Amino acid sequence: MPRPPLKPHLMQSPPCLSPFKPGSGQRAASDLLSSSTQVGLEAPNVTLRSGDEAGNGEGRAGREDASHGGAVMASDLREELDCSVCLNIFSDPVMLSCGHNFCRVCIENVLDTQDGAGVYTCPECRAEFTERPALQRNMKLCNIAEQFSLQSGQTAEAILCVYCVQAPVPAVKTCVQCETSLCDLHLAAHNQSVEHSLTEPTVFMGNKKCPVHNEAFKYYCTRDAVCACVSCCLAGEHKKHDVELLAEASEKKKEELRRIIEKLNLRKLEIEKMDQELTLLQEELEPKAAGITERVTTLFGDIRDQVDALEKRVLGEISRWSEDISHQLSNLMKQQEMEKEELAGKIRRMEELCKMTDPIIVLQGWETHRADDDTETDKVKVPEIQTVNEDLILVNLYSGLTDIMMDLKRSSRVLDLTLDIKMANDYVALSHDLKTASLSDIAVSYPKTAERFVMFAQVLSIESISTGQCYFEVEFSEKGSCGVGAAYPSIARDGKESGPGCNKKSWCLIRYGDGIKVSNIHDHKAKRIGNDSPVQRVGVYVDYDAGRLSFYHLGVQVRHLHTFTTTFTEPLHAMFSIYKEAWIRIRL
Repeated sequence: MPRPPLKPHLMQSPPCLSPFKPGSGQRAASDLLSSSTQVGLEAPNVTLRSGDEAGNGEGRAGREDASHGGAVMASDLREELDCSVCLNIFSDPVMLSCGHNFCRVCIENVLDTQDGAGVYTCPECRAEFTERPALQRNMKLCNIAEQFSLQSGQTAEAILCVYCVQAPVPAVKTCVQCETSLCDLHLAAHNQSVEHSLTEPTVFMGNKKCPVHNEAFKYYCTRDAVCACVSCCLAGEHKKHDVELLAEASEKKKEELRRIIEKLNLRKLEIEKMDQELTLLQEELEPKAAGITERVTTLFGDIRDQVDALEKRVLGEISRWSEDISHQLSNLMKQQEMEKEELAGKIRRMEELCKMTDPIIVLQGWETHRADDDTETDKVKVPEIQTVNEDLILVNLYSGLTDIMMDLKRSSRVLDLTLDIKMANDYVALSHDLKTASLSDIAVSYPKTAERFVMFAQVLSIESISTGQCYFEVEFSEKGSCGVGAAYPSIARDGKESGPGCNKKSWCLIRYGDGIKVSNIHDHKAKRIGNDSPVQRVGVYVDYDAGRLSFYHLGVQVRHLHTFTTTFTEPLHAMFSIYKEAWIRIRL
């Protein structure tokens, strides 16, 4: 019964089809067949009769005997490497104290079954152990077993000469026509008798013969991209197709493979180059992180020192004020005590005078004490004493904290921005401190200037940066669309080219009405930024010399939104854009 044809997905991919042209390397089947002959498929006669051949036979017999002896030795060694439990080659062999070896899994299973017996025994010598024996891995035996398993597997997979019957001898070639594999010795005899197609040793010949005609493949059909036999080309499904000899077609495919390999090698070089760059970044990461950590640690140390000094100063002021007030109260209490004692003396003397019976003494005493009759008897009022001035303490505290923040801004390159009223669009209302911009329903009465934006509701900052780094923060309204970014002072003031990001002179981040949708825009190119929470606070970091403009969402966690990378050629001003129902405020 003929074998079924090969499935299309097991064949080579079809090349680009092109009409036959003379000299193209493709020939019609009839042209090729006219110069070829059909060869027989009988097995070659390899009986050796000459003296040289007999000598070769004796040498072969000696080799076969040696191979047979080696096979016997290998068989004996194989038995020594068998586990007595599973009867297979040792797998992770371990040894009991009695000296016998077993697979780790095998002996553990045996010992598990003996757990309830109270005594453990060796499966081979029946030696007894009162406690579960420790398993010691036999590294040397493990290596020997692994090597033997590997060699046994290779021998089993090797293609052997079909004529070496006394001992297995590896084949070096396979004859397609004869469907036999031969060693060097038998191959020499085969070559002397016939000229058949030889391939590398193989067991399965089905993929080298036509499943329809059971003939060896001789040609390659370029139209169908399959191998074909002579009968296929003469009268089969590949009749009148353009075909090539297998060797020619193979060389062409090899050339295509070399081209693909060249492309893959280029890709490999690119990946290796990227690996080097990533390795360099990895090497730079640790010292860079260490440097940033050191700077941040120093900064927080300075902040703590300033806060500690401020705390000490404010607490000292509170203590000084407390001592002053306490001293005043103490003096006042002493004065009150003296007056109280003086009054008590006068009262005592007057009471004694009231007890006198001699009128003369009473009258004379009256003259002495009559002046005390003018003493005011109104309710005694507590004198006003200035207590601790809490407001003054808070003023000192806030003033000190403000100084610390100003120092922090200077050391952290925080840019103190103000909005330029000369550039604000007529419908952009600015706050008195020039920190907040909002969209106005009516035009603001600004003086006319050449710097003022006309078409878009936007404004630039007065301050600019032309070197180094700086940072500032803005806050958006909950509703409405607004944007923040940076622009050159030479940006157009009117027309479509004056919009935020609508030119090569501005870079902008737009937060849309829902608060979640965010896009970056530059040179008319906008790109949506993935975001899942409303953006109301944004930090902007500028590294002018490195050409980076970065935006960060200041939410529960700080998250990077986008970074523009370019080479700045002019000073950069902060840019603020406001749309319907929106406002934007400079926080830092």
